[in-house]
Amino acid sequence: MKILVADDERNIRESLVKWLNASGFEAVGVENGLAAQRLLQEQPFSGVVSDLRMPGLDGLALLAWCRTEGPDLPFVMISAHGEIKDAVEAMHRGAKDYLVKPFDPVELEVRLRAALEAHRDGRLARALTPAPAADERPPSAAWAKIEALIAKAAPTNSLLLITGESGTGKEVLARRVHELSARKGGPFVAINVGGLPESLLESELFGYERGAFTGADKRKSGLFELAGEGTLFLDEIGELPLPLQVKLLRVLQERKIQRLGGTVPIPVESRLLVATNRDLAAEVKAGRFREDLFYRLNVVPVRLPPLRERTDDLEWLCRRLLAKLAPAMGRPAPGLTPGALKALAAYPFPGNVRELENLLERALIFLEGEVVTEADLGLPAPPAEKSALIRAGTLQELELRAIRDALLRWEGNQTRAAEELGITRRTLFTKIKDYGL
Repeated sequence: MKILVADDERNIRESLVKWLNASGFEAVGVENGLAAQRLLQEQPFSGVVSDLRMPGLDGLALLAWCRTEGPDLPFVMISAHGEIKDAVEAMHRGAKDYLVKPFDPVELEVRLRAALEAHRDGRLARALTPAPAADERPPSAAWAKIEALIAKAAPTNSLLLITGESGTGKEVLARRVHELSARKGGPFVAINVGGLPESLLESELFGYERGAFTGADKRKSGLFELAGEGTLFLDEIGELPLPLQVKLLRVLQERKIQRLGGTVPIPVESRLLVATNRDLAAEVKAGRFREDLFYRLNVVPVRLPPLRERTDDLEWLCRRLLAKLAPAMGRPAPGLTPGALKALAAYPFPGNVRELENLLERALIFLEGEVVTEADLGLPAPPAEKSALIRAGTLQELELRAIRDALLRWEGNQTRAAEELGITRRTLFTKIKDYGL
C-alpha cells in the first residue's frame, strides 16, 4: 500500500517515511500541502498521513480537496498540542484518525492500518449496496435521457464508454447496465485501472502462469477470466498505460487473452464497460491515449452530467442517501427543510454525488433534531468573485503568491516552477531575488 506523508518538518517527515517503508508500506514524503496535492493528481495512493499546519495548503484544506475533487483516500492527521481542536475538526470533515506530537511511530502504524481497513470496508459496503428498484428513478430530464439510452444499449453486447466528473456515479451506472442485461446472472467485476502500478495491473487483468516471474508460485486467473460470461468494468480507463492500451486493443480485436508467461490463447466471454473522468479525445491529441483504442471504446458514449446540472434530482438523492446512512447510525432517516434543499441547489458540488453523501453523513453525525436544516449542512461559503480577489491585492502581490505557490508545489524545483508559470528559469530566479524568497 502506497502512503503519502505530508509534513513540513523534515526530520519528522523523513523518519515517518523510513518507518513506514520498513513496516511494509511504500511511503513517499512531501514538504507541503501543494506538493501533496500535485502528487495525488499524478500517482495512485492508498492513504495519506498529513500534518495540520503546512505552508501553501494546510492539512484541513488538503483533506477538503480530496473529499470534493481529489481521490477518495483515508487521512490520518498529525497535530501539535495546541491544534487538538483543529484535529477534531478534521475528524468531523472526514479524517479517519489523528495523533498529537510527539507520538510513537508504532502507534501511527497501528492507526494507519486501522484507517485503511475501515476505508476499504466502507467502500466494499457501498459497492454491495443494491441498486434502486427499477420503478424508482431520479426525476430529472437529464437522467431520463440516460435511462432511455441504457434501456436500448444494456440488452446488447456493445461496449459502453461512460464519461463524467469524479463522483457522478459511473460505477453505479455500469452496475445498472449489467442488471438490465442478459448477463445479470453472471459476475460483475470492477477494477480502477488508475489505482494499480502497471506491472500489477497487467497480472490482475490477464492473470499469470506459475513461474512467470519471481513469486509466481501458482497459476492465477485474471479479471477477464473471472468475469466469465458476466461484465468486466474498467474504471478510469484514461489512466491505462500505453503498453497496456496495446494489449487491451488486441483483446478487443481478437476476443482472446494470454496469461503472463502463458502460450495458450484464452477466449474472452465477458462484456466490457469502461469509464473515465478524462476527455479521451483530448488525451488522444496529446499522445497519451491511442486513437485506435479510443474509437474501439467509443461505441456507445454515455455522459453522466455533474450534480450541478441535476438539481431536480437533489431531493430524490438526499432521500435515498439518508435512508441508507441513517440506519447505520441507529436512527430513523430525517427529512430536509426547504431552506436546506435551497442551499444544496445553490452549491456547485465539485465532488458531485460522493460529496453530497459525505456532507449528509457529517450532518447526521451531529444532528440533534428530526430534520436537516441549512445550518446542519455546514456548506462552505461561496468563493469570492474574481474581481474582488483582484481588488484585494496588487498585481505584484498576486504575482508573489503565484510564484510562492509554484515553488511550494514543486518543493523548490525552480525549473518545474518556471515551466508551470510560463516563464524562463532565469526570469524566475530574478523574481525570487527581487521578492526576497
